[in-house]
Amino acid sequence: MRQGADPGDGGHKPALRAISPGLHFVSTPIGAARDITLRALDVLAGADVLVAEDTRTLRHLMEIHGIPLNGRPVIAYHDHSGEGQMQRLVGLLAEGKSLAYASEAGTPLISDPGFELARAVAAAGLPMTAAPGPCAAICALTLSGLPTDRVRFAGFPPSAPGARRRFLEELAGVQATLILYESPKRLVALLSDMASTLGANRQVVVCRELTKRFEEVLRGTVATLVADVETREIKGEIVVLVDRAAPAEATEESIGAALDAALQSMSVKDAATFVSQTLGVSRKIVYRIALDRSQG
Repeated sequence: MRQGADPGDGGHKPALRAISPGLHFVSTPIGAARDITLRALDVLAGADVLVAEDTRTLRHLMEIHGIPLNGRPVIAYHDHSGEGQMQRLVGLLAEGKSLAYASEAGTPLISDPGFELARAVAAAGLPMTAAPGPCAAICALTLSGLPTDRVRFAGFPPSAPGARRRFLEELAGVQATLILYESPKRLVALLSDMASTLGANRQVVVCRELTKRFEEVLRGTVATLVADVETREIKGEIVVLVDRAAPAEATEESIGAALDAALQSMSVKDAATFVSQTLGVSRKIVYRIALDRSQG
């Protein structure tokens, strides 16, 4: 999630120490500058080379926390960086340098261009590690009150209406809490499309400006939140979370179809147990249907 640090927060000044060679992914604050970890500050203070999605944001964060550059290079790596820039960074790692990579805000590789760099470094067999920390998706999930045992992070939905509806239709039946990032300018359109594709009564949570002064969490059905946000001017960084789809109710026809497939490789007893657990139906009912089909 791309959010700037709060310039009003002070910070801890880390002691300079040697950083091991390799690529170090550094998570940076999504709002409050004090949310950075002490390990992240150590990495930023000691790395040979600093790499950032936005070099101005990283410089500002380091100023807040009193970390000097001391003549170290600060290299930009973002969506528009070419193959040459990636190979330059991989080359520095091959020379035994330590590189600290920071996204504009939050955890690198979460809606961030660091993925290609991580893949190139892994392919080259070079060392790579991470200093974990803030992540808008996890922060929002913590505040949402929605189930956390299964989660699907889907990133930014397409901006075009038709593509966005197809995107949501593919997610409609997912048995997991959905996490999306969205622009405040498209929030009403997204919620409206959710009403038609996911259902107006689906539970949804909208988190705005997480860890910042005007942090806000809105909860309700898709229908109620559409009515709420379309009358307001929504600003700031947005995370949208959607409750998992209700499980499809099993019918005798669907149980029979599942049993036909299972009976090709299982005994009646094992097939009944397997289908019962898969569809969430009483084993007694499934076993009766299995006997009928095996004898038919």
